[in-house]
Amino acid sequence: MTRIARALVSVSDKSGLGELAQRLHGLGVELLSTGGTAKFLRERGVPVVDVSDHTGFPEIMDGRVKTLHPKIHGGLLAVRSDAGHMSQMEAQGIAPIDMVVVNLYPFRETAAREGATFPEVIEQIDIGGPSMVRSAAKNHAFVAIVTDPADYAGVIDELEASGGALGDATRFRLAQKAFAATASYDAAIAAWFAERAFAPGGVEKVGDTLPPLETLALEKAADLRYGENPHQRGALYRRAGAPPFGVAGAEFLHGKELSYNNLLDSDAAWNLVLEFDRPASSVIKHTNPCGVAQAEALAEAYALARDCDPVSAFGSVVALNRPVDGATAAEIGKTFVEVVLAPGFSDEALGILRQKKNIRLLRVGAEAPREPQHRQVSGGFLVQDRDEHALRPEDLKVVTKRQPTAEEMEALLFGWRIVKHVKSNAIVFASASRMLGIGAGQTSRVDAVKWGAMKATLPLEGCALASDAFFPFADGLVAGAEYGVKAVIQPGGSVRDAEVVAAADERGIAMVFTGVRHFKH
Repeated sequence: MTRIARALVSVSDKSGLGELAQRLHGLGVELLSTGGTAKFLRERGVPVVDVSDHTGFPEIMDGRVKTLHPKIHGGLLAVRSDAGHMSQMEAQGIAPIDMVVVNLYPFRETAAREGATFPEVIEQIDIGGPSMVRSAAKNHAFVAIVTDPADYAGVIDELEASGGALGDATRFRLAQKAFAATASYDAAIAAWFAERAFAPGGVEKVGDTLPPLETLALEKAADLRYGENPHQRGALYRRAGAPPFGVAGAEFLHGKELSYNNLLDSDAAWNLVLEFDRPASSVIKHTNPCGVAQAEALAEAYALARDCDPVSAFGSVVALNRPVDGATAAEIGKTFVEVVLAPGFSDEALGILRQKKNIRLLRVGAEAPREPQHRQVSGGFLVQDRDEHALRPEDLKVVTKRQPTAEEMEALLFGWRIVKHVKSNAIVFASASRMLGIGAGQTSRVDAVKWGAMKATLPLEGCALASDAFFPFADGLVAGAEYGVKAVIQPGGSVRDAEVVAAADERGIAMVFTGVRHFKH
């Protein structure tokens, strides 16, 4: 093991740096540093040597050039077991550097800041930092590279326990993390550039097409017991370097380990419940809703959603768009539920739900800007914008002789919010406040209507029906009428729209066209 005698420290994120530097100094490690980091350390009484003094060359171009020097990279890249390398170091007066503590300019944070100008973002593209990271990581057999403040405690504890050295396994692990950090950083820069095009007067963001280069840099957040089935490996990954958000970034509060299928269902439940402004609950089974409802009180919303299909609700995933209170927790506790997601849980609610050892509780934070969706296919990926279309009442076109009543219109809009989250072919029977039945993933639309009615445990008479795509024939509408449907919402656009409208008029059904389709495959 190589003893750490000299370390170069240059960081943007100074979390935990003071203690790390003081303990390194206590081990007799000489610290080299730059600019703001050197100032930070001196203010805390830690002796530090400026990189410009070490290299004999000043920082120039507003700090753009400071560590790009042979005395830095020679000190990092020299193979200590190679006599030729060591003699060249001695001849050129290059001192070895045994550790680098670096994290990179905040490119992502600057690029995400509202109002950030193009020059401001460009200045946050780190050059010297990634170069040092790669040099140290390449030579990890002799040099330790530390890029994450979360590793400071473990590194310094090992140094103090070993008399100032890090083991081979530790240096290798740190190098793995370092290469992932620079890859992720470059991917973020490449993605930002790919979204822009040069135009007269400056660079502009391209809004009408997906970028020509799509980069994905992911870091493992958790190993899962297995994938969809026990013979498949599974893990959860998050966007590298991005702040946690959504289901992948949810705070785990209680329960058994989450499974691959739990997470898929949780994502479906959470995306659906975000559609509603009033207190609402979605109950999901195998990524399809088996119950959705809204009410003035969250406990009532959950109970209504659960009772849409109480048999399917057993072993379901539940999402709520309000913090869970004691009354809601007590209601949830009446049925076996796999996962509960919400923006928060009261102490009373946690006390109730934590009595069930197998239930998983997730607190989901605020949503970040929505990213495109990626789906893998053989040899590539499909990429699309998320389906975030929000229908307004004024967008609707009444196509039948009878206008929907005010209550029917509420039911139509409620059902439309749900059908967008149901696998095609999708049919939803709904009232103004709850889902009554669902036909999901059927190979014909008329079968989706029949299946949804067959599965319904609540009366359908007088309900609304939402269809994610147009009726290719009148048979689906006719079937709906036989089950008591009085109002229909659908995109329209079939060559047989006139036949479907005529069938609705014959049965006194009010029907509206949205002009928007919501296929979900």
